[in-house]
Amino acid sequence: MRQKDINYVIGVDGGGTKTEAALANLEGKILKLVKVGPSNLRNVGIQKAAENIALAIKKVLPKKGKILSTFIALAAVEEEYKFQKEKIKKEILKKLKFKGKLEIGSDQIVAFKSGTDEKNGIVLISGTGCVCHGWKNGKETKTSGWGWLNDEGSGFWIGQRGFQAVFKELDVRGEKTLITKLIFKNWRLKNREDFLKKVYAKNSIRQVSLISRIVDQAAKKGDKIAKNIMLEAGRELFLTAKRVIEKLNFKNEEFPIVLIGRVFESEIVLKIVKEEIKKIAPKAQFLIPQPKIDPVFGAVKLAIENLD
Repeated sequence: MRQKDINYVIGVDGGGTKTEAALANLEGKILKLVKVGPSNLRNVGIQKAAENIALAIKKVLPKKGKILSTFIALAAVEEEYKFQKEKIKKEILKKLKFKGKLEIGSDQIVAFKSGTDEKNGIVLISGTGCVCHGWKNGKETKTSGWGWLNDEGSGFWIGQRGFQAVFKELDVRGEKTLITKLIFKNWRLKNREDFLKKVYAKNSIRQVSLISRIVDQAAKKGDKIAKNIMLEAGRELFLTAKRVIEKLNFKNEEFPIVLIGRVFESEIVLKIVKEEIKKIAPKAQFLIPQPKIDPVFGAVKLAIENLD
């Protein structure tokens, strides 16, 4: 087969801290993967999101061959932007010389597909934000996913509580915590003013979310305040999943639950989520995609499915 006759698909995963695009062949093998700036519609708006998505796609376009299908997964698109999909698509296409099928959908179905090929099941996501979404025999439901002002148990939520704990210590109105020491050390800060400048920088949502990793580090080292934050995050994520499990009547059935996001790298969070879910749904099958299997792989799978 000549190079120019080779066909491809593209998958795009647009999130709160980054946009990833992957070029793949029709068997789903990822040939090129790039990351650019965020494209969460709530955080950056339609114009900036479209700009970053178009940039990511441009970076993976092959020199020869055809793109038959592209699937773009976006956070919040099935919530308040559900009726603006065509507008978003037009803004993206304005910035691209593009042919082939293009579809925009939820980051939740992409995350689910990155972990399983099943039609029925649940995905629980906890990265910068968090959401739980389930599907069963044509019926679907979701909880959380309402943005960084809410999303209990997310990286932002954990980071915000870590930030608050640090300033309670610095103001001498709260207990001392290892979180403070680790943040000043890891971020090479000299004083609280340096900390404030870093957190309230241009991308403050990402900066606050990054604090969650330090909170987990402190928790692993036995810090009581940090451990309580991580335990509470696990309980909140369980409550988010519990509602979906109950609404779809999965409690006495075997079903996959795909766990996606950096927060599940915390042993504390992962343990409590698994234990609590098993109490109400003992046949739940937990699936955590390999680190090398990025959520964008789910977008590639959906792009291939759309060819049919």
